Amino acid sequence: MTMKNDTLTIAVLPGDGIGREVMPACLELVNAATTMAGAPALAFQTHNAGAQYYAESGDALPASTLDACRKSDAILFGAMGWPDIRFPDGTEIIPQLDLRMELGLFAGVRPIRWFPGLPRVLTDPRAEQIDFVLVREQTEGLFYARGRGEIRNDEEAYDTMQITRSGTQRVTEFAFDIARQRKRRGKPGNVTCVDKANVFQSMAFFRKVFDEVADRHSDLTKDHAYVDALALNMVKKPWTFDVLVTENMFGDILSDLAAGLIGGMGMAPSADIGDKHGLFQPAHGTAPDIAGKGCANPSAMFLSAAMMLDWLAAKFGQPTLADAARLMEGAVEHTLSTKLAIPMEYGGNANCAEMTRSVISSLSAARKEVA
Repeated sequence: MTMKNDTLTIAVLPGDGIGREVMPACLELVNAATTMAGAPALAFQTHNAGAQYYAESGDALPASTLDACRKSDAILFGAMGWPDIRFPDGTEIIPQLDLRMELGLFAGVRPIRWFPGLPRVLTDPRAEQIDFVLVREQTEGLFYARGRGEIRNDEEAYDTMQITRSGTQRVTEFAFDIARQRKRRGKPGNVTCVDKANVFQSMAFFRKVFDEVADRHSDLTKDHAYVDALALNMVKKPWTFDVLVTENMFGDILSDLAAGLIGGMGMAPSADIGDKHGLFQPAHGTAPDIAGKGCANPSAMFLSAAMMLDWLAAKFGQPTLADAARLMEGAVEHTLSTKLAIPMEYGGNANCAEMTRSVISSLSAARKEVA
């Protein structure tokens, strides 16, 4: 795909809580990195959505915001939701789930990588080798039941899981594509199917379709893991993983566990990818306990934006955007490894603004390392 003009349009949804704090920090870093890399201009257009906007307007995801997301080249998303603000049925305000369904964002991509300078959660020194990707199917599975659940006579409740051939095929193909890209960088080139095929027919079907897709990728390897055993090994030996592909709910749970292995949600970026659209957001929530205090760690937001630049680079054939992504990742790593700034989340004193200044100042060092 080619660019229509010299500028790419990014729909920016800061959302709620610390989303409104880490987003401005992120945009400042993206502008600095793309300028340094000589990358195409990005036009950021901010739109309303989220729980706090719902409290003000009665609309969690305005039609105008959804339309802007459809028309944008990418979506940069802060965090949304607030414990005390709910729909009349008691459920939370979660527009990100609506965007996944509306835009067909079927692949949730959660890179898990340990950065030098972070505290080591696991005592084994091999924990410093943690570098894997969890790919979560996001339009089916147990989340398919959202809005379709049934309570019978106040005695029984039912939520139905959906697994389709087409949905499983496309997310599995996506996972193998990532494994192939990683193999070119020296990674194993292996995809693990995470399921519960020994108990549920739906999961046995998920595995069956996975195997059919795997047979078409003879240059890569595959294996299988039951989700409970995978959770155990994620704690015992996470450095052995490469690419994991999971059903929606399993991925939701495991991605948080995985983030805990590298220090917490403040270092956990993510992307929601579909055939036409891409949404990029930190995996953390709105953090009501620290919102408004300026102490949020913006690193996950930074790394999510780097994922966006990589995706845009591939989509539009603009390698300088990928160069900017490397600068951003390198600047985060330099900041942490040199202890130029240590986020409060990890026992340091650097607040959101100080982390931002430190990472931006590290772009030059990152450029030297990339060169």
